[in-house]
Amino acid sequence: MNEVITICLPLPYKLGTVNCYLLKTDTGYILIDTGYSNNRIELEKELERAGCKPGNLNLIILTHGDFDHTGNAAYLREKFAAKIAMHYDDSGMSERGDMFWNRKKGNILLGKIAVILFKFGKRERFKLDLCLDEGYDLSEYRIDAKVLHIPGHSKGSIGILTADGCLFCGDLLENKDKPTLSSIMDDLTVAKQSINKLKKLRINTIYPGHGRSFSMELLMKQF
Repeated sequence: MNEVITICLPLPYKLGTVNCYLLKTDTGYILIDTGYSNNRIELEKELERAGCKPGNLNLIILTHGDFDHTGNAAYLREKFAAKIAMHYDDSGMSERGDMFWNRKKGNILLGKIAVILFKFGKRERFKLDLCLDEGYDLSEYRIDAKVLHIPGHSKGSIGILTADGCLFCGDLLENKDKPTLSSIMDDLTVAKQSINKLKKLRINTIYPGHGRSFSMELLMKQF
């Protein structure tokens, strides 16, 4: 298994924390999610501490389009010369600066508040370099892992499943007190279908976007 470094960053107004995951490969690093833009200094310190620097960050994977996960992607791409990869169904969020771009319950007021809350301005907007979908093989980036499409939290939510059973699931699941579905769901029915999909796979440890990692056995007990 590639080394996993969890970078836990605080959210504004005591809203909790958000996780970024730095995976070390034999040729460099892969970063899963980037936090929100006001976390930039802290994120960069953690990347530097791990040995990640311009020239060896090979890929930035975004599990979905929410600004607390995508806020530093454009900046890191420019500084580290790394490609940004995500699912096409969430790409409009980052291109337009609208977290409710393709969600069922679009809300203009909440959309504007989200931009202010997570400070996602025009400089944070970006177009993806690589489109990820179900079954995409990441071996070209020196990691034995594939992409899972696990919508529910958003239409373009994805997970990264390594060959030895580590799943980075974005915001489909969280583990603040116990493993549960994220409190914010675009489509609860679809989210439950994604959970059923996970139950059929060989997963050992789950790394959520918010909260602590937990075992698949614990997930099975909760669902």
